[in-house]
Amino acid sequence: MFMTPLSNSQIEAYNAKGGAQAEQTDPKAMQERFLKLFVAQLNHQDPLNPLDNAQMTTQMAQINQVVGLQQVNETLKSLGSQFGMIGAIQGAQLVGRTVASEGQGLLVRDGQARGAFSLDAAAERVVVEILGPAGEVLGSTELGARSAGLQTFEWALGNVPPQQVRSLRVTATGAQGQAVKATPLALHQVQSVGMTEGSLRLRTDGGTLTYEQVLAFL
Repeated sequence: MFMTPLSNSQIEAYNAKGGAQAEQTDPKAMQERFLKLFVAQLNHQDPLNPLDNAQMTTQMAQINQVVGLQQVNETLKSLGSQFGMIGAIQGAQLVGRTVASEGQGLLVRDGQARGAFSLDAAAERVVVEILGPAGEVLGSTELGARSAGLQTFEWALGNVPPQQVRSLRVTATGAQGQAVKATPLALHQVQSVGMTEGSLRLRTDGGTLTYEQVLAFL
């Protein structure tokens, strides 16, 4: 019984089969399977039409390439798992921290409403209005001059029930009385963290945020 040289399609089919079994095997085992098949081919080759050096070199290079890629994949998976663990450990340090995201929510506790906003430019006068469920004004506070960037403030509730406080509205003007764009932000307190599909999730008093949704840590 004689065997003809393995064709490229046969090599590719074998490699594909090895790749499909990657979950249950390792690169060394896959290489050993190929070498057994390769030795059997050499033992049963047609002496009148033996494999030449180029054919053998090509086949060995193919299996080595597949094994090398498999080892790289396993290394990347291991690194991804390690990075995920590091992210979870770092995320645990955020528990109890206050974070800002897009929105208009305020943190209400201990008789105070705490909020945040961002100014596109420096403003000479900033006024923040605290709004109720229907958009009614519950109160306001003058913040005076503020620089560009992230700003925070606190407003005493007084006789206003905490559950009535819903959002804020910011009005800012510059030195010449021109309007300065002010973007309200939502504040949240991080209660716990977790990993979902390799992505860090922050559970807050107002819901769940991804790490990418956090605009600032306070």
